[in-house]
Parts: sequence; structure tokens; C-alpha cells
Amino acid sequence: MTRRFLAAIGAGLLSTALQLSTAAAQGTTPAAALMAQRIADAEPILSALVESYGVSGMEGPVRETVIRFLPSWAKAETDTAGNLWVRAGSGDPQVVFVAHMDEIGYRVTALRDDGSLDLERMGGFYTSLYEGRPALVHTGNRTVPGVFVPRETDRSARTDGSPKVLHTPPPLRVDVGSGSRAATEALGIRVGNTISMPKSYQRFAGTRATGRSFDDRVGCTALLLALRGMDPKKLRHEVAFIFSVREETGLDGARVVANALGIRPARVHAIDTFVSADSPLENPAFAVAPLGQGAVVRALDNSSVTPPAYVDTLRLLARGRSVALQVGTTNGGNDGSTFASYGVPDVPMGWPLRYSHSPAEVIDLKDVVSLGEMVLAAAESW
Repeated sequence: MTRRFLAAIGAGLLSTALQLSTAAAQGTTPAAALMAQRIADAEPILSALVESYGVSGMEGPVRETVIRFLPSWAKAETDTAGNLWVRAGSGDPQVVFVAHMDEIGYRVTALRDDGSLDLERMGGFYTSLYEGRPALVHTGNRTVPGVFVPRETDRSARTDGSPKVLHTPPPLRVDVGSGSRAATEALGIRVGNTISMPKSYQRFAGTRATGRSFDDRVGCTALLLALRGMDPKKLRHEVAFIFSVREETGLDGARVVANALGIRPARVHAIDTFVSADSPLENPAFAVAPLGQGAVVRALDNSSVTPPAYVDTLRLLARGRSVALQVGTTNGGNDGSTFASYGVPDVPMGWPLRYSHSPAEVIDLKDVVSLGEMVLAAAESW
């Protein structure tokens, strides 16, 4: 361990001590006062990102929201794939942080004669969560309302009294109320348009919140919080912050980044969801990371294994800055795994999420704050 690394940890402890003494002078609980202020800083960013629509392949509105919250010093670039890049600092070793901008949803594959729309699923989720709900068709020029048509899931009892016959429901469709193919086309709807459902950010009691597309708008928020909290002139090496596209449909945006950077990065941090077993229906024997207890280092998932020494380093960083951090294993993959073919270590971090890829995802805002602080710590002090 280097003296510079230990000095950075000491500086973090001193900064925290000064903040705590200020809170105490104001007559509030120091830890609560610090967390309340940091949540107040994070929530406007997170809510704006959650309420921006961006099904895989159509991330433009999310990208514009990210740009709006960048600090004044940041110079953003968009590559040919649609990934947004922000570089800070200079020199080797290069460190990469990547969070994806896209969300799950649907793509229009055909317009029927009755004006309804055939769909292709973009990402992995349960189709049943969408049927019977309002729909939004994103044409690029306007948003057209509709409804995901309810489907028959079982047949009525037979006339002879025998049991119902279960069957596979038909494919999900969207009805925009047009009545004909020509009328649907007149609304500006075309094959390739994306479809989602209305969503909004809602604060619960305490520090909990619900919405859709926290995956991965929390990751994007963490990158923005780190960028807004750093002084780029104090960085000892280059740090690249990537807001990637098309993660949900195959890590496509991150693969473009990995191919562009090759073997140069010393490591990559994918900042994405930790699908937690902290839920009433989950088996607590795997993926346990309780909400409200901090960000999570993914020690293992379906796409990568984090070297134990890197996990230990992050835990030491967290301890030095008094940041809550958990360690866990979960299912799913992450953008950082696309760097594996170049020998770049993948050290993913995330936050615990309930009801992943549903219209009612639940987070704890304390974990959002913790994740942003861990991104900043890893960028500045490692």
C-alpha cells in the first residue's frame, strides 16, 4: 500500500470530521444531517433521469438529461454508437466507469390492418407486467398514447364440466385506438419505434423511493454525483466516465467502448444494479444486500468474477471515507465484462434493488448517495 493512498484516506477522514462538527453545531444529528443534504443533492438528478424515456436504441432523451447535469468544466462527447464520454484528469493508468442509459421496453415490428401494433421485447422482463396498462409509443417527433392489450391466459370451463384448459397467451400487442393501419401511420408510428409505459419518480416515507428504470438511472446519477463532486485538476490519472447505450439488449454500447480503448485501462467499474434478495418473495440464501445499508461491490455475477484484492481495496477506501459498502454475489451481467477479452479487470459496483425490471422498482436513497461517494473515492484515491 502506498503512502499516497494512505494520505488520500486520511484526507477523506478529515473532510468527514469537519462536516460532522458543522452538523453538530447546528443542533442536528451529524450523520442524519449529512445524509439528508446528500440525498437533497442527488434526488433532483435521479428523478429527472427516471422520468426521461430511453428504451434500448433510443436513449437520446436520457443523454440530454445527463448533459444537463454535468458540471461546467466537463466536456462531453458522443461516439458513433451513441455512448456519452466525459474524460477527467490525464495520464496513465486510465480508469473507466460505465453506467448505461437505456431501459427495458418494446419495439414495433409490424402494423396490423386493424391499426394495432406487433411488438418485440427489448431486454429481459415478464411480459405480464405490461398487459392491461397504458402504453407510450415514442416516434421521435411525438409520443402517442395507447394501451397494452390484455390477453387471455386461460379458457373458460368446458360445457361438459371438465376443468379449464390452460394455454400459452398470444403475443402482446398495443392498441392506439386508430382502427386501421392507415390511421396508425397518420399518427407517425412506424416499424422500429420504441414503446414503454408512463412512469414517474415517487418518494416513499423515510428514504425509500419507487419508479421504473432505476436500472440504470441510479448508476448514471452516481457518475454525475462523482463528476460534480470532484476537482479534475487533483486527479492523478485519466478517468473516463461512460454513459453507455443498449446494455439491456446485449452490452452493445460498452463493447464499442472496450474495442476503442483496448488494453489501455487499468480497470473498469461497471456501475449497475445489484438485484437483491431483500424482497418478500426472494430466497435469502443468495444475493443478500439489504436496502439502506450502502452500495454493493459485485464479487461475482453471471458475467465476471472480481479479483478479491480489488474487493478488499474498495472496502478499505469505503472505511477510510466512512462510506457504507456491502459485498455480494448476484445474477445478471454488466457492461464491464466486455473488457475481459483485453485483460482489463472488471470491478463492478451497484446498489441493492427490489423488484428489478418491473414498473415498481424500489430503492433506498442512502444507497444512491453511498454509490456516488464510492465512485468518487475510486476515481480520486485509487
